[in-house]
Parts: sequence; structure tokens; C-alpha cells
Amino acid sequence: MFFEQMPNWVRKWYPDVLWRKSPQEKTLYLTFDDGPTPEVTPWILDQLDELGIKATFFCIGANAQKHPALLQEIKERGHAIGLHGYNHVRGMYKNTEAYFADIEKGAQYIDSTLFRPPHGRITPKQAKQLSQKYTVVLWDVITRDYDASLPPEQIEKIALKYTRNGSIIVFHDSLKAQKNMQYAFPRAVKQWLLEGYQFKQLNI
Repeated sequence: MFFEQMPNWVRKWYPDVLWRKSPQEKTLYLTFDDGPTPEVTPWILDQLDELGIKATFFCIGANAQKHPALLQEIKERGHAIGLHGYNHVRGMYKNTEAYFADIEKGAQYIDSTLFRPPHGRITPKQAKQLSQKYTVVLWDVITRDYDASLPPEQIEKIALKYTRNGSIIVFHDSLKAQKNMQYAFPRAVKQWLLEGYQFKQLNI
């Protein structure tokens, strides 16, 4: 589906964005957006430890400012950190100067050269300019765990259907997605492990 795995003709509009890693390697890249969230993040970290894998957390600056100890715990437990702006601003609908100011404000609390545009809403021109400073990361698979109208079982099906070698996969570290994510994420990972996938962080 268009929302769950962007077609190649859309990706060609964004040559400065990372959508997927090597299709030749049986490796997946789990990412979690919108944290750190005290009610959700510790559970994810425990699950990742139990599963024996590492992930990348694209954190919101405002949340990192409120919960610096939790941000530090993500790092100490061996996971990568990326920037997701300060106020989760959609670049496509925002004045570019104001959008970049929001990103730089977030960077005061999140030290990373990885940046994921909130909602994936960014113009090709904005992406090109940001790529001079950041690795701009979108995704190969978005699980839609944030959509409360979808049952948790559907989120798992989406994840398993679209994932392939090199997929960068999005779950959400948020209260909004909590129910769907907590059901689908560990179940999908266990299936991927059975299929022989390995997991890596995105490079900072």
C-alpha cells in the first residue's frame, strides 16, 4: 500500500534521503519515533534486551528535554539516537526557516547526525539542504501502529508483509501507538529472527 511502503517513483523525488539499506544483506533496521516516553520507552528497551537486538530511536527534542535520564538510558543500553525535531513540525507545511529552527532547537538536546522528518513531510529542497549536515532517514516500511482504528493484528500483518532485506522499519515510542506497537513489535521481530534476519542500528 502507498502509505506502508512508498513506491520507487516517489523515492526518486528524494535522492538525498535514506529509505532502505542494502537489499543484498538479510539485515533489518528497527526504528522507534517520538520518544522518549516514560510510559513506553522502558518497556521497549526491556523487550529489545530480551530479544537481543539493537534499534535506533528518533527522539523529539521536547521529550528529550523533559526526560534526559531516559534519553541517556537509551544510549547506555546500546541503541542509536536520531533527531526528530523539537516540536514534531511538518516541514512540507512550514516555512523552511522556521522548520530548520525547530530542528536546530531539537539538536540542543539530541546529539546526532541522523534526522527523520516528522510525519515524513518534507520537501525535496528541504531534504537536500538538510543532507549537508544530517543523514536524512525516511523508511522502507511504516507499520501504521499510530492508527488506533487498526487492530493490533493488522499492524503485525503490515510489518511482516512489506519487510524485506535492508528494510528500515518504523514503530512508534508513544502513548498513541502503545497498544498496537506492544502487540506487533515483539511478535514481528520473533518471526523475522526465525526467518534468519539480523538487526543493526543505523550508523550515526
